[in-house]
Amino acid sequence: MKVILLEDVKALGKKGEVVNVSDGYARNFILPKKLGTPATSKNINDLKLKKANDEKIAQAQLDQAKAFAADIKEKVISVSIKTGEGGKTFGSVSAKEIAAAAKEQLDIDVDKKKLQLSEPIKTLGNHLISYKVHPKVIAEITVKVLEA
Repeated sequence: MKVILLEDVKALGKKGEVVNVSDGYARNFILPKKLGTPATSKNINDLKLKKANDEKIAQAQLDQAKAFAADIKEKVISVSIKTGEGGKTFGSVSAKEIAAAAKEQLDIDVDKKKLQLSEPIKTLGNHLISYKVHPKVIAEITVKVLEA
């Protein structure tokens, strides 16, 4: 019996796949637990339409992420930090402070967990920071560290 999986089933397949299973396994396990539906022509057609719609939505999200990355690349976020004699800084600029400054200055919500700092910023000047907007899109944000 052919079945369309509605959820991932271990050792059988992933969600959305059409798999061939024994009649008893389908009747007694897959169908009662709502893990799959019979692979009728109507259900297969519905699956194709759903996959096409999901691809369209994923492409729209990717385009939106690319537009956001291009937009934020041109902007600069300013963050001030205390300094002592000779320009030596006290502490560092964290991802949390950068996200708060982006919200305040540019009115853009930036997730601090998606900011990729290789190490804390401890020097004055301009720094380029990677921001993972989408799994396929990484934006560059310019952070200007000023003396407080």
